Amino acid sequence: MYSTAGIFFPQQWNHSLLSPVGACYEVPFFVNAAYYPNWRVYRKQPPSSLRLGFISHVFYAFAWVKPDGTVYLSDEWADTQMPIDGTQGCLRAFTQLKQQYSKMKVILSIGGGGKGSENFAAVANDVQRVETFVKTAKELVHQFGLDGLDIDWEHPSDSQQGKDYLYLLARLRQGLPSPRYVLSICLPAGEWVLRHINLTAAQEYVDLINIMAYDFTGPWTSETGHQSQLYSPITGSGSAGEAASPSPSCHSVVSYVLGQGVNPKKLLLGIPTYGRSFLGSTSIGQPYTAPGGEDGTFDYRDLPRPGATEQYDEAAGAAYCTGGDGGFVSYDTPRTVSQKAKFVTKLKMAGLFYWHIGADARGPRSLIETGYNTLHDM
Repeated sequence: MYSTAGIFFPQQWNHSLLSPVGACYEVPFFVNAAYYPNWRVYRKQPPSSLRLGFISHVFYAFAWVKPDGTVYLSDEWADTQMPIDGTQGCLRAFTQLKQQYSKMKVILSIGGGGKGSENFAAVANDVQRVETFVKTAKELVHQFGLDGLDIDWEHPSDSQQGKDYLYLLARLRQGLPSPRYVLSICLPAGEWVLRHINLTAAQEYVDLINIMAYDFTGPWTSETGHQSQLYSPITGSGSAGEAASPSPSCHSVVSYVLGQGVNPKKLLLGIPTYGRSFLGSTSIGQPYTAPGGEDGTFDYRDLPRPGATEQYDEAAGAAYCTGGDGGFVSYDTPRTVSQKAKFVTKLKMAGLFYWHIGADARGPRSLIETGYNTLHDM
């Protein structure tokens, strides 16, 4: 075993991979990126239907990885075969739109929740499987004329997986050198996840770090709460004379990441384009009877719910509606996105991203348009 920057790698791994990667891809002044999940094409949302003029990067979700390390498209029909926008498959439909949006980057995202990430740990721990991963991922990039890759492994769960994660990124960076290709990573906002990854080392291999600053509450929590609050007051009184801990927020996770030595110019703050619903409740900090909507969520474009009242909490940087068929629904609005965009510009971060473009509204209530305008009007 040997060490570089405090990270230990197996002897057979090439030490030269850990050398500095040189100049990184230059992002636009502010990134305003969005994920496009391939299943939205079945809801009559082909690439041509999207408002892409406000988007600098499209993260196409998802490709998956097999146990042997092979990266493959999760829906071959939607991704490469469906007749759509005068071509075959959503991937080609996006890349052909680059003629209209010449500065837009189209990036293939690998992973996601559940099945999308289940094989990452075993693959990243095996040198040959990593080589297969890099080879097959590169082939997809070249086949469809893409601008790079996004690694959405959710998520390394211990220190060894954190080290394997770095090795995977190092090999991908060598295979897809900067500045020709964009390499990004997408990570949950919980410190309990991020502590397994040496973020200072990880940033040497990637151009962007996408922090999923949402889902702070949901069906897995016992009480209601804002799911993507910018700030959070300290709640509770602590015990044995100890200070109480604040609930998670965009501010707390960004502070943690920057405290690890990450360059703010590589950091994207994630914004949800959906609301989390808690039936039988009217505010934060309450018990609830069940989640509402589809799997506990409503698309942002369908909010506020009919008969509900929308409210804005400036101190928390959060919005919600109450009433109608959603109970208490926590989500972002143009006011909260504007507040978050100003937070991003103040800290000189890279910008914002949204999960996902298909759930956004149009016109003055568009979160993506609001984010773009606020980032570039400062």
